[in-house]
Amino acid sequence: MIVKSRVESLELQILRMLNARMNLSPKEYSNYLYLEKGYEGEVIFDRWMEEVEKGFLVMNDLLLEYGNTKFQIDSLFISKMIHLFEVKYFEGDYFIEGDRWYTSNGVEIKNPLQQMERAESLLRRMVRDLGFNMNIESTLVFVNPNFYLYQAPRNLPIIFPNQIPRLLNNLQKQITPIRNIHSNLAERLLSLHSHDSPYERLPGYSFGMLKKGITCSHCHTLNTIVTRKTLICNSCGKKENIQSAVLRSVRELQLLLPEEELTVSRIQEWCKSIKTKKAIRNMVFENYTLSGCGRGAHYTIKEKDEGFLLIE
Repeated sequence: MIVKSRVESLELQILRMLNARMNLSPKEYSNYLYLEKGYEGEVIFDRWMEEVEKGFLVMNDLLLEYGNTKFQIDSLFISKMIHLFEVKYFEGDYFIEGDRWYTSNGVEIKNPLQQMERAESLLRRMVRDLGFNMNIESTLVFVNPNFYLYQAPRNLPIIFPNQIPRLLNNLQKQITPIRNIHSNLAERLLSLHSHDSPYERLPGYSFGMLKKGITCSHCHTLNTIVTRKTLICNSCGKKENIQSAVLRSVRELQLLLPEEELTVSRIQEWCKSIKTKKAIRNMVFENYTLSGCGRGAHYTIKEKDEGFLLIE
């Protein structure tokens, strides 16, 4: 049973938006691709795990802190023991020398085993301090079939793509009824999960320097055209209801620039292709509650947990 679902990180969402609207530096673009590929790998892992997840309490994308040290856990499966999974979507050839990892052309990368072992150590101490006595087993899982690791010692806690069915079979054998102790631990860990704000790590940008228009919901490019009722992507052919596309763009603007005053004029400028303010008002009316009058009139979004205003 899934206790905490996996969602795209805020940093990935924002970098994806920025990639469509400005030129990221090589380092920023590399980080964006790393996050994009990482999330893709985690989704692949989740699909594999659908076969066994009903027998465990599953928590994805946990950000915890112990002893003033934050650590991330890709997936945690709780039953009679705790399974910690570190998921990687590495592609191509890699090799190991001692405790150092390299790409095929000799570029050293962060050792993912050390990353996993650090998370395991911190989690073990946290679980102990919370009053639970449970064993933890950590596994580094590679999900990309186009990955190969040379010179890997045989005893490493690693699962390669062709070994995932064996992992599933082993997990299936370990399924036992979920007890209160397991549920209590999951609830405590969930209560300790924190939300990371990525804004300090993002490149500098402002409303004026970002490209305007409505991005495609599928391929995220700005190569779109607006018809009377539809947004059409010239890159991938995706079609989207224009009202849905405009509301998505309003949320995008608020996410990128949370301090920006969301006036109808500003949204019209942001979307670029919507010709009249009346059209903007008509599209947002059903999703916002009108408050005030005259220049002070504004709309508050009706959807739960959305806290931004649309000011006339």
